[in-house]
Amino acid sequence: MSRIGDNPVLIPDGVSIDIKGQLIVVKGTKGSMDVSIHPEMKVSKKDNYLIVSRPSDHRKHKALHGTTRQIIASAVTGVSEGYKKELEINGIGFQANIQSERLVLQLGFSHDIIFEPPEGIKIMTGSRTEITVSGFDKQLVGEVAAKIRSFRKPEPYKGKGIRYKGEYVRSKQGKTVGGVG
Repeated sequence: MSRIGDNPVLIPDGVSIDIKGQLIVVKGTKGSMDVSIHPEMKVSKKDNYLIVSRPSDHRKHKALHGTTRQIIASAVTGVSEGYKKELEINGIGFQANIQSERLVLQLGFSHDIIFEPPEGIKIMTGSRTEITVSGFDKQLVGEVAAKIRSFRKPEPYKGKGIRYKGEYVRSKQGKTVGGVG
């Protein structure tokens, strides 16, 4: 029994949903998304809720049931509220700036890293060491945040690099000097 798939998706005010066969168009204040669902899953609209149903209790259908419901719920949340990921930069001289919609990172390399965000993603810098990635597509926001983090992952000895806000990086002990003996 899929516990996630059985929960109906609440449609908040300001969000409109059109079901066109296997394509669900979700429109809201933040943007519009097209969600394509598996041909065997059925989506119906009752009052202010979307209900996802499966044809049988086969293992494949159970897995698709919960996944389909969650993808639709993420799209509804994205177009109404949006998603954001916060990153922080640690290291002396490491900083981030926004120049004409592009992110410019100085991470200790001989050159600056210039990152052009994809359409639908907005990147902001609060201070020089904080980056906020926001948008209405949950998957794309996560991908962009992971791409920015990959430019300089946090290293375990000094903790320098880009990390998610609140991420714990386990630190290692450095080399010890052996005595002559």
